[in-house]
Amino acid sequence: MKQILPFLFLFVPFITQAQDSIAIKYAQIISQPLLKKHLTFLASDQLEGRFTGSVGQKKAAVYIANHFQANGLLPIVADSLQQKSYFQPFYIKKYFGEQYSVIHNPTAKNKKGRGVIATENVLGFIEGSEHKDEVIVITAHYDHIGTQNGKVNNGADDDGSGTTSVLAIASAFAQALHDGFQPKRSLLFMTVTGEEMGLLGSEYYTEKPVIPLSKIICDLNIDMVGRVDSYHITENDSNYVYVIGSDKISPKLDKILTEINETYTHLSLDYSFNSEMHPLQLYYRSDHYNFAKHNIPIIFFTNGEHEDYHKPSDDVEKIQFDILQKRAQLVFYIAWELAQGTQKLK
Repeated sequence: MKQILPFLFLFVPFITQAQDSIAIKYAQIISQPLLKKHLTFLASDQLEGRFTGSVGQKKAAVYIANHFQANGLLPIVADSLQQKSYFQPFYIKKYFGEQYSVIHNPTAKNKKGRGVIATENVLGFIEGSEHKDEVIVITAHYDHIGTQNGKVNNGADDDGSGTTSVLAIASAFAQALHDGFQPKRSLLFMTVTGEEMGLLGSEYYTEKPVIPLSKIICDLNIDMVGRVDSYHITENDSNYVYVIGSDKISPKLDKILTEINETYTHLSLDYSFNSEMHPLQLYYRSDHYNFAKHNIPIIFFTNGEHEDYHKPSDDVEKIQFDILQKRAQLVFYIAWELAQGTQKLK
């Protein structure tokens, strides 16, 4: 990654909102030991880099589904027998080289054809009480680039850290629900596959949504949040997160982000990549974009690329669990505010 020059951050003054003691209580469930437990499995050699369609990717899918089930999240995907499942299966076609695309209407013939990959998104749902048809989606991609030249690319940061965050945030909301604090709005926790092939899992969901896109009020997407990029290492600053897209569709969402951060997590919100015209074009490079192009408000959270990006050295041992915890808690607090707030995002 090219060196990124720092932007001058301009913050609009606002009155900090009062802390919500209930939100603080459940944010503590997103602990470093819990994050480490999930990530140690998801980024282990036995999953062989979670390449889309591989045995390792499917082991990860089962792990995620089991976690959703154990925490009481609802399966909402109708399977072939019209029973509810956590899995949203779809098919990907591989073309010459490393070109892939979703098969939106597969036939029996091309399902079994050469170069067709069977895979699945994993979805878990918590229904809201007062505004259950207004849905907050929290996403991360759980696939990675597999094994190359005999070496496993475990993808601990990309995107084991985001997937782990989704699992921990789901646990926090599930415990709150168990204790009687049902959210006013519904929450869909979705880990997608095929991201490394071109955002294909989220593309498939937005083309064949289980919950209609008209009911989704925002997508909070988490992709690489467990490390520090080269620029912030040089600045000796790990207390940051890049935020992208929060002001693009709903300015209120960006205001909620800044207020929540000021109230609870006190991270430096770095907008360096927020422009769609930035050379790295990160606005277009993760799963939030498939929601944004349907005019759904989004926020993309990331730590940026580092020296181990897409390398076998992206391992659990290099994850900074203190900053991973803080970033995951920021997403939780935003989701909590959106789920319990009095007004719907416009």
